[in-house]
Amino acid sequence: MSSSWPVLALATCLAFHAPAPARAADAAPPGGTLLYLEKQPHKNLYPPAGGFYPNGGILAQITDRLTWQNTDTLAIEPWIATGWGVNEDSTVFTFTLRPGVTFSDGTPVDAAAVALNYDTFGKGNRALHLPPSEVINNYERSEVIDPLTVRFYFSRPSPGFLQGTSVIGSGLVSPASLRRPLDEWGDARHVIGSGPFVVRDEVPGKSVDLATRPDYAWGPAQLAPQGPSRLAGVRIIVVPEDSIRIGAFIAGQADFARAVEAYDEEQITRHGDTVYAASTRGVNNSVVFRPDNPLVADPRVRLALLHATDRPDILRTLYSPHYPLARSVIAADAQGFVDHSTDLTYDPVLAARLLDEAGWTLDPDGWRRRNGVTLALAVHEALPQPQSRSMLVLLAQQWRRTGVQLTILSGSPAMTVLDNLNPAVTPLFHAEVGRADPDVIKSAFYPTNRNVLLQKGGQSRHVDHFVDPELNGLLDQVASDTDPATRLADLARVQADILAKGYSIPIFEEPQVYAGSARVHDMHFEAVGRPVFYRTWLARP
Repeated sequence: MSSSWPVLALATCLAFHAPAPARAADAAPPGGTLLYLEKQPHKNLYPPAGGFYPNGGILAQITDRLTWQNTDTLAIEPWIATGWGVNEDSTVFTFTLRPGVTFSDGTPVDAAAVALNYDTFGKGNRALHLPPSEVINNYERSEVIDPLTVRFYFSRPSPGFLQGTSVIGSGLVSPASLRRPLDEWGDARHVIGSGPFVVRDEVPGKSVDLATRPDYAWGPAQLAPQGPSRLAGVRIIVVPEDSIRIGAFIAGQADFARAVEAYDEEQITRHGDTVYAASTRGVNNSVVFRPDNPLVADPRVRLALLHATDRPDILRTLYSPHYPLARSVIAADAQGFVDHSTDLTYDPVLAARLLDEAGWTLDPDGWRRRNGVTLALAVHEALPQPQSRSMLVLLAQQWRRTGVQLTILSGSPAMTVLDNLNPAVTPLFHAEVGRADPDVIKSAFYPTNRNVLLQKGGQSRHVDHFVDPELNGLLDQVASDTDPATRLADLARVQADILAKGYSIPIFEEPQVYAGSARVHDMHFEAVGRPVFYRTWLARP
């Protein structure tokens, strides 16, 4: 546990930023206000940016979606849409909407508003610099059939679209919000949703105050009964330092906290509180290669480094049982998972042989060199990933035994973003993507999506030549197959292809780990681990 002064410092911060009480404690709604400690500030609340967990943690409270993905069965269930129909080739989707739903500014959540949301998410808005959503493939247009019926058309089969209507990135927002340019979406007060909470106030980079919407009555069936939230509100405080955040939580100064590292789990449970480890069900926490960098262009080098990685040792050293060892590119509870454990073994003898075959010989000083060039790589730590720096340091130690140098870079957030788009600087990238649908693998690897390999045609201007048409064709098939069995078969081929080419070293299945005090009851998470406070309530102290 941290020393007392950081906890006192946080208490002072909370007192300084806390809004004046609006009513006496006896008159407060049952449950009170939940104080939630977040590790990072949100960046942008344009819904397609909700993949960043601090963004999604707010959007999950203030927006609804057309559908809800059941967190037990992963089935798609009604929410704002009471029903839907899909044509035979998954190019036309028709939704019937629930009557009486409104955004918090009073605007109806009708077919016109839903159509505007999906036209924006599906195609983007260049004038407002709003990018398209990575979860909506092949989108063409919308059609308003009547005030409560909306239809969407796609240029190619898009079987993942139905699940895409359930994700945080498809949170419905008011037409007034959709008229704002991208740079205004960082202010939470500008985002008007139809969810159970509304943004009451914000101190940029420090806190967001959410108030319960008293007329809310349209939550998903899995979170019954319907009605407003049981809480008066949620107060999100950004506390980047782990020791201060966890120390304040254990001291009873907060009800909930995100980004609990494995080394803090025991003291939380010993204190009588609860550790929640919600699965993200997507592309595993991995180190991926940028083949456009000549040092890792040869697949034998990439495969050598995969087999030079002692993944069980990383988990034993740094993580808890809440972090299962990765057995493929995607998690074991993801749709279409295929066990590739035998392709991911720690085998330093094989690693050395592959490096020798690729021409990287071991010099007397212990480093691998070819034509006078040292096999020296670099990677930035990924702040959103649990213990990223420690994991990469341990990885560097393991690769050193094989004669490969790995440097862990640090810099400003802006410089890190730029470096990570340049394979000449960062031939490696620490990545993870959560989504409970086969399309998640396309979101990660496809050039016009996240493009973790930095293929030609994506966002990097530094890439001159690397592209993998075979992989991209498989990813297109996963996103277009209308037969579920064929789709999963193609997903199996994608996993095998990525690992056979050594594009990725999957380390562990990443959870989102939270701490909840003994006062917190009825805590829920959406399908990939973002907290949902709609039915949560707090016991009286």
